[in-house]
Amino acid sequence: MPDSRAVTENPAGSARQGFRGRTITTAVLLAAGLLASRLWLVEPVTVSSESMEPALPKGSTVLMFKPGPALGFLRAGDLVVFTSPEDGNPAVKRAIAFGGQTVAIEDSVLVVDGIAQAEPGIDHSRIDGTYFGPVTVPAGHVFVLGDNRAGSIDSRTYGSVPLESLQATVLWPFGR
Repeated sequence: MPDSRAVTENPAGSARQGFRGRTITTAVLLAAGLLASRLWLVEPVTVSSESMEPALPKGSTVLMFKPGPALGFLRAGDLVVFTSPEDGNPAVKRAIAFGGQTVAIEDSVLVVDGIAQAEPGIDHSRIDGTYFGPVTVPAGHVFVLGDNRAGSIDSRTYGSVPLESLQATVLWPFGR
């Protein structure tokens, strides 16, 4: 005689509960991974000025790669993010020269260590007649410029930026 107190098992119900548990675990792990990624790897930032036009129009969103500066792979021409000495907000500028290099602008042409630099993204007609320097970048610093040299507050105003002040390199620009 069967025991009336016995509970009958439903194999389909157990499978459903196991699937639901795995789905919740996966969702939690995915959320934790995305949060960790944003905290330590990548983060979007909005360009708040016209200083990087035409490469990055005001209102553009860029993806910052936070470990970039710490990895030591910075090159002239890379876009970097740091806290602006002017207003304390994140600033995106182009790395131009590093410690020991000499920087000048001669009639709108960027000159690094006496060599004119090719800058295809710069509209020289908008900054014709611009002169600056020469200055030597201190060791452990980077000289940064906005692409829109006529409308950019950059190292010409506040000096070279200490390398340890760099927060990120720009991984990917997105349009407006």
